[in-house]
Amino acid sequence: METENTAYKQVVTKESPMKEWLIDYVGEKEKPENDEVTVEMIVGTMVKEFPEFVFALAEENFLRGYEQAFTDMQSVAEDITQKMEEQTNEE
Repeated sequence: METENTAYKQVVTKESPMKEWLIDYVGEKEKPENDEVTVEMIVGTMVKEFPEFVFALAEENFLRGYEQAFTDMQSVAEDITQKMEEQTNEE
């Protein structure tokens, strides 16, 4: 299952001093034809030049997703157990 991340295509605007610096930096590196810097360009530049930062974000995201999946699994198991007990009590 492969889905495209539409957020990557989003053009970024200079809304803060840090975003202004980052957009200018990435724009100088990527030199987009239309002078518009996208999230995808920023991510690509960060991966090349600051992989430790990107890895830390990815690792945190993975761990949170794993934790959420475990919580969901526990909840489903508890629901099934409760329904089975209710059925047993009705008989």
